[in-house]
Order: sequence, then C-alpha cells, then structure tokens
Amino acid sequence: MPGLIGKKIGMTSVFSADGRNIPCTVIEVGPCVVTQVKSVEKDGYNAVQVGFEEKPEKNTSNPLMGHFKKAGTTPKRHLAEFTFDEEHNLGDIITVELFNDTPYVDVVGTSKGKGFAGVVKRHGFGGVGQQTHGQDDRLRKPGSIGACATPSRVFKNVPMAGHMGNEQVTTHNLQVIKVIPEHNLLLLKGSVPGFKGSIVKIKK
Repeated sequence: MPGLIGKKIGMTSVFSADGRNIPCTVIEVGPCVVTQVKSVEKDGYNAVQVGFEEKPEKNTSNPLMGHFKKAGTTPKRHLAEFTFDEEHNLGDIITVELFNDTPYVDVVGTSKGKGFAGVVKRHGFGGVGQQTHGQDDRLRKPGSIGACATPSRVFKNVPMAGHMGNEQVTTHNLQVIKVIPEHNLLLLKGSVPGFKGSIVKIKK
C-alpha cells in the first residue's frame, strides 16, 4: 500500500461545485526521500523506507548518519515504511503528486492526549443513581463493575476510568478534495487524528 509521511497543518473549508461548504484538513505531505529499499531476498519482505523533514547532523547518531549517507541524502527526522508497486531507488524523491488520482486515503496519527478521564467522558456512560436522596456524588460514577459471588472477579476489558487519548488512531476512507503540488499540500474531507503540527502517515 503506497503512502507518504506528512504534517497536519490545521483545518479549513472549501466550496464544492454545487456550492456546499466542505470542512477539510490541510496536510503538508512530503517531499519524502527513499532512504532504504527492502527486498524479499535480503529482508524477507518488500518495502520502501522514506524519510521526512530535515534534522541537524549534530542531533543524529553515527549509525543513522551512515544510513542516510548510503542513501545519498541529508538526515531526516521521521522515517516510515510503505509497500510500493513501482520500483524505487535510494535517494528518489516522492512528492504529494502520488495522490493525484487517488479518491480516498487512510490516515494514521496519534490522537490528542486527554489525561485521566472518567467513564462518562471516556466511554460515554450515562451516569447512574438518582439525583435526589443524597446521591449528589454518584451522578458520573461507573456503578457496578461485576458480580461479587460469581465469578468473584472483574472481567477483562470492562470500561473504566483511565488514560484517554495519546494513542495510534487510523481514520479510514477520507476523501481527497484537492492536491496542491506547488505547496506540497493535501486537502482531505473531515478530521484527522492529532494536534496541529503532528506527524501522520497517509496511505492509499
């Protein structure tokens, strides 16, 4: 599945041909440089590793510097692997024009961290208990989490309060509204996981 690395710029809206206002996410996609080509004979599978965004040499380890010099490119801050149908060589530059004829894409990103959240916010609980008779502190509590006699334990994956967000999320089938190659921009219909400036992976 071909893809590239990009950076979420923010959201905007565009008008369609019939006058509808479409909310869009703007992503700066590439240009990405091929830093490694993997094959079945050597690595056990076919893939292409691409790099995105410049990184100072002083902040790059010696093994990675050798890796980038072998590809004939400067150090990159972000690396990712994709499976391409066409052949690519070390040092090739892949731009956002990869998605010119692509109607829909999948976007992988890290969701915004919400910290410790209760069950109402985290899982959509409706709240339990009455609002009278001294139940003023039970409105947003989870209630019972399991039987006490049988099986005398709490089952796995019971929805409870805990850490919310800051995890990998994949949004499927986002419509490609527009490709702007002169500015390396990709406009997608709808929202994309992550905050402004976060790194995402876009796949066909």
